[in-house]
Amino acid sequence: MAKLELIATATFGLEAVVKRELQDLGFRILKSEDAKVTFLADERGIARANLRLRSADRVLLRMGEFMAETSEELFQQTMALPWEEWIPADGRFTVNCTTVRSRLRSEPACQKTVKKAIVERLKEFYLQDVFPETGAEYTVKLTLLRDRATLTIDTSGKGLHHRGYRVRTVEAPMKETLAAGLVQLSFWRPERVLLDPFCGSGTIAIEAAMYAKNIAPGLGRSFASEEWDRVPADFWREEKKKAYSEIRQDLPLKILASDIDSRAVAAARENAEEAGVDDCIEFRRADFRKLEKLREPRSIIICNPPYGERIGDRKSLDGIYRHMKQLLEQDPTLSSYIITADKSLEKALEPRRPDRRRKLYNGRIETCYYQYYGKKESSGSSAK
Repeated sequence: MAKLELIATATFGLEAVVKRELQDLGFRILKSEDAKVTFLADERGIARANLRLRSADRVLLRMGEFMAETSEELFQQTMALPWEEWIPADGRFTVNCTTVRSRLRSEPACQKTVKKAIVERLKEFYLQDVFPETGAEYTVKLTLLRDRATLTIDTSGKGLHHRGYRVRTVEAPMKETLAAGLVQLSFWRPERVLLDPFCGSGTIAIEAAMYAKNIAPGLGRSFASEEWDRVPADFWREEKKKAYSEIRQDLPLKILASDIDSRAVAAARENAEEAGVDDCIEFRRADFRKLEKLREPRSIIICNPPYGERIGDRKSLDGIYRHMKQLLEQDPTLSSYIITADKSLEKALEPRRPDRRRKLYNGRIETCYYQYYGKKESSGSSAK
């Protein structure tokens, strides 16, 4: 099988998490850049990466990269790429384009140029002028950055955050891929109690349970490349069978997801049932101020407290922060991982200072992931 260059795109700030996931899956990393990690794989690797990556947004097949300052350069170099190796005579393909700080500024014009170049290449190869476009779907992506063109084909279809388990939602839900990244950045382990006191539709708790039980996040959905001739159906069947066999069925977990909104709790419970992890998550309607009755020593909190449009009023948010400060003071073994766009949180929790901060994006909202490490019971060292 041919060695292919694939690109796992990621939310800005999660590149290191995605890189580690890829390495754990046995892939060789070529380079890691802002919002993407390039790695080597074969056709089977397309199936494995799509099925198993938790924090990546998409898996793209890199077709080529070159400088293009004019439409003619873009046309000729696009036409020189071996599109027939992937797109069959009946393939349906569209072209999407993003251009940033490049001489070729018109995205519609660039899309038209790339589409025409691919069609001309396929005409020469298949010796036909008309294509039925009744077969599998191929989405070609052109990215122009400072006149450097990168051409890829999207192997995922819908973004990888579409796990298939979210049957009910709440206002401003967190993407599943971001939630999975928060869990992995927290250093949480299954033997420790995990709490999310602002669970919303349950995404953090569900992703934590799937991570701990080693449930591949893509098992409940389909992917664009499942229909491609180049990636045999046997590869998908074998990779899915292997993923199912590696699920840790009997792993004991103690995850508590609570929210003051009963509708959110009902949505979270239904989503967990769809994901197959409702047996290891306890859902309850509860005020955050009751949290001290539910935790145990060395518990970990991973949460997304109200901010921005979710705040409601400043007074209630200040009350949440005061109680969060009390929790950290009362239990030095408690680890808290808090994602928020509200810059007042850090000051509100003083004199305790975060052990680490990480800039992340929740959709288009810039946030900070504050990490407060608890201390081990037996010594004064921090336990992540």
